[in-house]
Amino acid sequence: MNFELSQIPERIAKPRTNGLTMVMDKGLSLGQVKNLISAAGPHLDIIKLGFGTAFVTPNLREKIELYQDAGIPVYFGGTLFEAFLVRNQFNDYINLCKDFGIHFMEVSDGSITIPHTEKCGYIEKLTKYGKVLSEVGSKDATHIIPPYKWIEQMKAELEAGSSYVIAEARESGNVGIYRGTGEVREGLVQEILTQIPSERIIWEAPQKSQQLYFLELLGCNVNLGNISPVEIIPLEAMRIGLRGDTFHLYLNEEV
Repeated sequence: MNFELSQIPERIAKPRTNGLTMVMDKGLSLGQVKNLISAAGPHLDIIKLGFGTAFVTPNLREKIELYQDAGIPVYFGGTLFEAFLVRNQFNDYINLCKDFGIHFMEVSDGSITIPHTEKCGYIEKLTKYGKVLSEVGSKDATHIIPPYKWIEQMKAELEAGSSYVIAEARESGNVGIYRGTGEVREGLVQEILTQIPSERIIWEAPQKSQQLYFLELLGCNVNLGNISPVEIIPLEAMRIGLRGDTFHLYLNEEV
């Protein structure tokens, strides 16, 4: 940090396995990537090339190399995995990841229906090539998954080899673990946490109120995902009590 300040909670140091900030890149230019790394690299843990944007992003290889050279892992959005799968091109997806030096892979079923045992099979296969992040929850706001099913699927996917399970929210934060208004489905979250270790979950939380909820619930080293590039520094400040929303979280009572 730039200067001394007491009563700041301890953030796990990079490269960290908990307290992750996963950022969604929806089409940044090479110049923007360089600026992002300069401005927020120390607080950026994983980059997701959102949904299927990798297919149409110019200078894709150069972009990925910029992140990787800065020690920031990159992975393709789960929608791209599903796009390969629905076209019977699973092996092509593996070859794509190898070609670009991608060692993180997302397995999701938010856009297509995959029998869960089959999904776990894909997770198991991909663990031979890198770390797997598997997403649980539907992108369809009308498809409400009961808590017991979230827990069953998360457990099975972790057992299949996922390094983390991602709690679905989309980029807008209005499905999955959230209601259409963006409000957290608190009962669902609390029930998940009775069975699944919090350090193995990445909570998609694109909205500030959602980030605040998980920081208050699980502390500064909670894993948060789908963070906008412009929100990395504000989020890091909020994590450690240097934003109005969390200002009093870590202060002693006598202060």
